[in-house]
Amino acid sequence: MILKSRHTVCAVIFLVIAHFASAGASVSIKYYNKTIYYPEDTTDNPIYVHVSITNTGEDTLRFKLADDRAFSIDFSARTVKSSPLEKTTQVIRKRATAQTVYFREIALEAGEEYSFVENVKDYLVIREPSIYYLDARFYPELYKTRDVALSSNILTLEVRPSPLGSASGAVPLRPETMEILVPEEISPDRVVEQTIIARQKSQWDLYFLYMDLEQMLMRDPVRNRKYRVASAADREDQLRTFRTSLMQSRIEGDIVAVPEKFTIERTTYSKAEGTVSVLQWFKYDDFREKKRYTYYVRQKDGIWFIFDYTVENLGTE
Repeated sequence: MILKSRHTVCAVIFLVIAHFASAGASVSIKYYNKTIYYPEDTTDNPIYVHVSITNTGEDTLRFKLADDRAFSIDFSARTVKSSPLEKTTQVIRKRATAQTVYFREIALEAGEEYSFVENVKDYLVIREPSIYYLDARFYPELYKTRDVALSSNILTLEVRPSPLGSASGAVPLRPETMEILVPEEISPDRVVEQTIIARQKSQWDLYFLYMDLEQMLMRDPVRNRKYRVASAADREDQLRTFRTSLMQSRIEGDIVAVPEKFTIERTTYSKAEGTVSVLQWFKYDDFREKKRYTYYVRQKDGIWFIFDYTVENLGTE
């Protein structure tokens, strides 16, 4: 038997960390087949996340990948109050049991990436509907060597109330087909176009599909202050109230006004944010009013959402 001193082990770990730092390794996560997420229900309502390990450097990147991904990847999630979610009994027991961990050696050349998909609910216990902040840690030398780890980006995870447990958790459906509405990776101008058309048809679920209600709520300084100091449950209530108030045209009258017709004037966007300028006409009894709406959009996990807007009056016709 060969005995290694504590200093030798630390030196090996240091070399591995140095290798990954110099190689330019990175790990990123995004939702895979994003849908509506509810608490519990691991099998029928999984939270699939696409994990990518990328060699962003110039040298060959080498790492181990366990056949059982629980020994290569870990997920953590926190509430808006920074309270962490518990690990599942399954993953705790698995890592605490002495067993042989089978793995492969992976080598990535510069610019290459390796990806796989995992169910977050296999790792974390999600009991309550709320907004969570989800991230991952990848262990290139497997979970037993946790000193060597790569941290991912952070995703916002919205877990809605179970539709069977609360009327407020009703699933949004497409009116024509009754299929569940899920945001798609479409361009900013199409996002705005679909939103306006949905409002013309009073299809509220489709109207709110590409709207960042949280950011829209916080446009108002008073609502902003109240929302920021609220608990997670109170925030959910405020968002529901805000949505209802919009539907009843009690607030933000410009954004819910129904145009007779509209035309998209100009669309500009970068990788993360953009603007869509739209001319809209509103018909009254004896005249029509023309306005220019500028919608501000922001990308989240590949999906464009409207988070702000301005209105310019252009006179009557």
